[in-house]
Amino acid sequence: MTRSESSPIVTVLTAPGEPEPPGMDALRARARVRFASDEQSLRETLPGTRVMMVTDFRTEALEAAWSKADQLEWIHATSAGVDALMFPELIEGPVKVTNARGIFDRSIAEYVLCTMLMFNKDFPTSLRLQMNHRWKHRDTERAEGQQVLVVGAGSIGRQIARLASAIGMVPHGIARRARSDDPDFAAVHSNEQLMDQLGNADFVVIAAPLTPQTEGLFDQKAFAAMKESARLINIGRGPIVKTDDLVQALKDGSIAGAGLDVFEEEPLPGDHPLWDMENVIMTAHMAGDFIGWRRALTDQFLENFDRWLAGDELFNQVNKSLGYAAS
Repeated sequence: MTRSESSPIVTVLTAPGEPEPPGMDALRARARVRFASDEQSLRETLPGTRVMMVTDFRTEALEAAWSKADQLEWIHATSAGVDALMFPELIEGPVKVTNARGIFDRSIAEYVLCTMLMFNKDFPTSLRLQMNHRWKHRDTERAEGQQVLVVGAGSIGRQIARLASAIGMVPHGIARRARSDDPDFAAVHSNEQLMDQLGNADFVVIAAPLTPQTEGLFDQKAFAAMKESARLINIGRGPIVKTDDLVQALKDGSIAGAGLDVFEEEPLPGDHPLWDMENVIMTAHMAGDFIGWRRALTDQFLENFDRWLAGDELFNQVNKSLGYAAS
């Protein structure tokens, strides 16, 4: 489709100060493109907009400007999580929501595998010893045979299970419904079985979306149910873990360590105790971000946009009542 007055209007909502996403010329060839970065600019661009591409997954501007959405049919979030976009008027209304499911799955799974192996082979200690020019031999753990519990057996969780299985680890999953015949998990257990399964795992990996059901799910009770030798890895959303409870569990030995890419508060304050804990590996919400990911997100949106132009069914549609794109 060439640009014309009859072309649909697409509003791209970015974070304040964020540059234009790559690949916008390809979108301009298909539609009239507007840009917004806050509530005020969104109020100006929303009238007449039929499609939105949202790159700021923490934004509250959409809810604040929602009254100006007079022709909106579809919102695409360039993130796996859509929790910040879910407000009552959107959930209850007819506007479709899609997400970036599939773009980050493999990269996140590689991050999780790397983190588990770093713990097994005690690389944090090795790096500290190297920095201090100290030679200290130690025995380390074998990964083969260790039990991995993936909380959130969706597309990301499935990739984590596949990579864990590839090195001989045994992945189990937690999902809405239990299933024993999953091709990638030794077994998938229901949400209600989480507390019973926590005590079996050497690694507990949070790959679940943030929903009212998962917010604060990992608290003192959950950490008490884990093995003292177990490590927690969170690549889902920060608020799924109660940070104060995690810090206490790490201090008192309820669990052995944590690999964290997401936090309740981001950026994590410089004086937070997690920074100085030797049994913690941390990164700055980057587990899925590979070289070229921004253009990959645009290309995924364009593929779905062409389906929308043709009147075809959109892929990666979010179940708005659940808060994620179900398989």
